[in-house]
Amino acid sequence: MDEEGPMLELYSVEQVADLLGLHVRTVRGYVRDGKLPATRIGKQYRIARHDLEEFTGGALPGPVQRHRRVEVTSVVQVDAVDPDTASRIGMTVVGMLNGRDSGDARIRVETAYDAERACLKIVLIGDTDDTAELLRLVGAMARGDR
Repeated sequence: MDEEGPMLELYSVEQVADLLGLHVRTVRGYVRDGKLPATRIGKQYRIARHDLEEFTGGALPGPVQRHRRVEVTSVVQVDAVDPDTASRIGMTVVGMLNGRDSGDARIRVETAYDAERACLKIVLIGDTDDTAELLRLVGAMARGDR
């Protein structure tokens, strides 16, 4: 609190869209049409909590909570690999991902084999711990470890 009363709670257009389950363009349309009062700060709009509550006709839940997510993108290049080995490595990685139950932690994988260069590229995008585990597996398979 400051001397003039409670601190003004402001929401971005994206936060309002998340809160109301609407598309961001819909919320921007409400602001543009004057249906939802907003203040322009720089190039972005901010909507006061009390204006949003008037717009929705009721009280809102507590402050919008953001969930931190950490994600990594890795590109693995395996040189001097024949097509059969490249296929086996790619299918093993994809098979491991399909067979696991990791809740919300998901890893996306793409593979590409260049026969002319005998080169396999694997792109992994996902949670840091899960990706690190997969990187160890890919490294062991590429080296031929058993």
